[in-house]
Amino acid sequence: MNSTVFTIIGKFINSKSKKISSAALTVAFFGLVSRIFGLWRDRMLAGEFGAGQTLDIYYAAFKIPDLVYNLLIVGAVSSAFIPVFHEYLIKDKNEIWRFVGNILNILLLALLIFSVILILFAPWLIFFIAPGFDQPSLDLTVKISRILFLSPLLLGVSALISALLQAYSRFLITSLAPIFYNLGIIFGIVFLTPYYGIWGLAYGVIFGAVLHLLIQVPLLLKIGFSFKAIFNFKEPGLIKMTKLWLPRTLGLLAFQINSIVATAIASFLSIGSIAVFNLADNLRWVPIGIIGVAFSTAAFPAMSLAYAQGKKDLFLKRFSLAVRQTLFIVLPLSFLFFVLRAQIVRIILGTGEFGWDATRLTAAVLGLFSFGIFAAALLPLFTRAFFAFHNTKTPVFINVFSMILNIILSFIFVGVLIKLPFLGQKLGSIMKISDLNSIAILGLPLAVTIASIINIVWHWIDLKKHIGDFGISEIKKSILKILIASAVSVVFAYTGLYLLNNIFNTHTFSGLFLQTFGAFIFAVLGYLVMAFILRSEEILMLNMPTSLFNWRGIQNPEPEITGSSLDDQY
Repeated sequence: MNSTVFTIIGKFINSKSKKISSAALTVAFFGLVSRIFGLWRDRMLAGEFGAGQTLDIYYAAFKIPDLVYNLLIVGAVSSAFIPVFHEYLIKDKNEIWRFVGNILNILLLALLIFSVILILFAPWLIFFIAPGFDQPSLDLTVKISRILFLSPLLLGVSALISALLQAYSRFLITSLAPIFYNLGIIFGIVFLTPYYGIWGLAYGVIFGAVLHLLIQVPLLLKIGFSFKAIFNFKEPGLIKMTKLWLPRTLGLLAFQINSIVATAIASFLSIGSIAVFNLADNLRWVPIGIIGVAFSTAAFPAMSLAYAQGKKDLFLKRFSLAVRQTLFIVLPLSFLFFVLRAQIVRIILGTGEFGWDATRLTAAVLGLFSFGIFAAALLPLFTRAFFAFHNTKTPVFINVFSMILNIILSFIFVGVLIKLPFLGQKLGSIMKISDLNSIAILGLPLAVTIASIINIVWHWIDLKKHIGDFGISEIKKSILKILIASAVSVVFAYTGLYLLNNIFNTHTFSGLFLQTFGAFIFAVLGYLVMAFILRSEEILMLNMPTSLFNWRGIQNPEPEITGSSLDDQY
């Protein structure tokens, strides 16, 4: 009996996805679970510490370790490893594990070197990140940051393992890893912070990183990996990865600089501004992480493999479908995030030490963020489309320009809101903020939103120049249908809020939750019904029986991910 259970579990964990949409939905589902745990984590942080100096220090301390992780890991894995790995897989299968072992060893060495250097220079770097902090806060931020440098070391190895498993279409276990990461942080909040305070948060992050790594190791061994003590810096694959990685790293550096500048600006504003900005940003990343990252993660190996096999038409078809499917979900969510922003913040963060003023301010920041959610969700997919045909320079140039624009707009908008109080009062009235002393923080999400939209428009134009028509007319038709259906969903959402407000006591958590959940369900039903009426093909990715849609003339255009060398091997 026990062996049968373990066999079923093993087959479930080792299962493969045969379509981009099914792979994306797998990633999205567990991404949703991970985000739920992440929101639970944020709720506990907000309730325990409030929007105050402690959380400001915690988020500021994360910036340098995040910088190392994003520059050395995200850049190398997202832009360089998978395309080069597929070339080895197609041309020389016997060299796969030697190549993987060499990359893993060199990556870990690079992480150690960079971490040691940055730990030594942490006092100067932290002053640059949070120049508005007083000296005791700066000293504590430096100490916490140094402890957190263990995190990129562990997550770096884990991220490379995730990329390898995704290359073999094993998306399930890689989707579970972030859940365990959040569980580790939650463990730190619940069991360690009562004894160690903010240090307990740092220890929880390290514990979460350990869990993120360990959960993936069994499946890594299952697909045939064995450790090899190799350090070959002349490896052709490593050289090619480096050439792809360097431009991508510059692009990621642009995003990191944006985050650092936003933190630096917020450190000069009212206490708690860094916490409010980061908590709202975490909420913004829920649909981006669940939808945008899911579809780009699922589509990238398939697009990369199609390009490596010389199948440009298949590459374009997979990209176009991924764009339409991403927009089908993320556009209506962007609208609903704006409509339900106050309810979302009250439900997730409105507890304990997180007061009413902080709740309203965070909701306003989230509201401004919501207008750019669709652009941020599409960006990983567009950049990875460039990466699939080994072009990392174009996205880097666009991202660097967007970074500069974002920084300029941040200073302008924050400065205007500080120096022209009547504009702040007007914006505060629109966004329903009572604490006008904190209104300047709204300049940061406004800058992010505008820069994000310009960024994705530029990616769209340049991608067309490089690869030609990627089903643009079909995408535009889908966008029109999605916008119409989204408008209907907004009407349903407001109607639901109004009707359910008379049924539930929204001054209680349960009443507010039921009102918000009910309004959301109304909105989703309205959206799906209108999408069905408009014959949106993307509705089929919900894996509903095709026969239900045949009479509406809706056809599923998506091919399966079959016939690849990955399927031949496993």
